Amino acid sequence: MAQQRPLLHVRARKGASPGDPTKESSLLLCLDATAADGYNPELMRVVFALRQRLLTLIAFAAVVLLLAACGNSGIVGKWRMSGIENQTIWEFSSNGSVQVGDIPGRYKFGDQDRIKIETPFSTAVYLVKISSDQLVLQEPGGSKLEFTRIKEAQQ
Repeated sequence: MAQQRPLLHVRARKGASPGDPTKESSLLLCLDATAADGYNPELMRVVFALRQRLLTLIAFAAVVLLLAACGNSGIVGKWRMSGIENQTIWEFSSNGSVQVGDIPGRYKFGDQDRIKIETPFSTAVYLVKISSDQLVLQEPGGSKLEFTRIKEAQQ
């Protein structure tokens, strides 16, 4: 019966000599995927398990990124302040631009349900809550702006 080689072994790199400063001496850790019969089932199971974990991690990261990218797409559209008919209309576009009446600006979602809205005149950060046709922007520790979505037929 042939003797099986170890899964992990250490060997010196070819060309390395301990007394020669011009050549680095180094050690290589080698995973030996072949046994005497050419196949090592233990190592193959480990490699397969690691590959499966890596693929699972990549899939999970992709799902998280997709959810983060489209999680706040509900804000896109036109909004009017609730309760008052002739209020300024806020229009959020999917490309990150916002129009507050005639004033152009940019918006960006942050962490902890925050939105930053920048116009040429000011920058504000709000806590944002969106539920179907209702939008609430609240300044941290301050006033609250409530909006209702404008449907296409209402314009």
